[in-house]
Amino acid sequence: MSHTTTHPPPSAPFVLSSIPVDIPDTHIPPPSTTSGLSSIPADILDTQILTRLNGPSLASATCASTLFSTTHHHHHLWSTISHSTWPSTATDHIADIISTFSDNRTRTGYRSFFSQSFPLPTLDPTTLPPPSPPPPPSSSPATELISTVDIHYRNIPIFTKTETTTTTGDWFQFSPFRIDLINPKNVFTTPVILSGDATCPEVMENVTLSWILIDRFNKRSVNLSSIKPVSVNRHWLSGEVQLRFGSILAGDDVAAVECRIAVVSGVSEHGNMQLREVVMEIEGMDGKCLDGRGSLGILHRVMEGKRGNGVNRVEEGRRRYRRYEEMKREKRESRERKSRVEGTLDVLCLVFWLCVSIGLFFVLIVKKFILKRD
Repeated sequence: MSHTTTHPPPSAPFVLSSIPVDIPDTHIPPPSTTSGLSSIPADILDTQILTRLNGPSLASATCASTLFSTTHHHHHLWSTISHSTWPSTATDHIADIISTFSDNRTRTGYRSFFSQSFPLPTLDPTTLPPPSPPPPPSSSPATELISTVDIHYRNIPIFTKTETTTTTGDWFQFSPFRIDLINPKNVFTTPVILSGDATCPEVMENVTLSWILIDRFNKRSVNLSSIKPVSVNRHWLSGEVQLRFGSILAGDDVAAVECRIAVVSGVSEHGNMQLREVVMEIEGMDGKCLDGRGSLGILHRVMEGKRGNGVNRVEEGRRRYRRYEEMKREKRESRERKSRVEGTLDVLCLVFWLCVSIGLFFVLIVKKFILKRD
């Protein structure tokens, strides 16, 4: 059925009475008609839409619309995202701890945990000029630190472990800070097949590591990993592969320190990666490991500090690491120049005193010779 529209001739004036009043306006909905996201049933929104979002996308959605922030199933959504991102958080013990992170207002425990653990710490000690010193902590340092560690290969988990470290004993306080997850007598075999390339580029791009430290008493957490390795090296003699992760943190007096995470692996007879060491240490720019007391103070300030938005965190982590290595090299070269200058001054002083001694000796000889002639 065709529809023909007729138009008045150009000379005919246009009047409102020429519009039929009985034609309904189909472009404007009745006042009672709802549109937009509010028209989507809550069960469809919760089960079919929000479940398809990752953590950063869900956080953006909850900030953009009050409709998402009032969803009844946020706890389930955030717990599912956290467990899929970090399988080590799926244990009952860790889940009970994360549930206490809730602020009892707008954020569930898992949402608060995700917002603290996903992005990098905001304070970047590698920036120039250096940032102002952080404010003093508002709470006491943790009496124990809980590590939740997950290693993935191509988004498939290959190693998951939780470890609790007591921080109150003298052994922790005055010994070098070190958290070791694998007993030296044990070897953990993974399904990853290593290539023969010395730098292992497939490991560099496909292996990710997350190391979250949890302070359950102060309801704080922080992820201290660079997510992807900042360097991968194979030992020329033993064939062991060392993957290096970590974060650059602000130390005492805003001096940068490195939270270094090393994963040392060997190769089985079938070429599989065997994890032999997964360890965390905190090292100063002079190459010395910090003790437990100093490290705990740094970690406590980092946990209380602000976080970023999680965008480009891998690239940002590697940029900080490269800048930190440049700062270490500049400091080492400055120390070497200072040592050379001091060495040169020592030599000049020695030559000066030798010249003075020789001169005095010559004067005494000449004086004695003159006295004998007289």
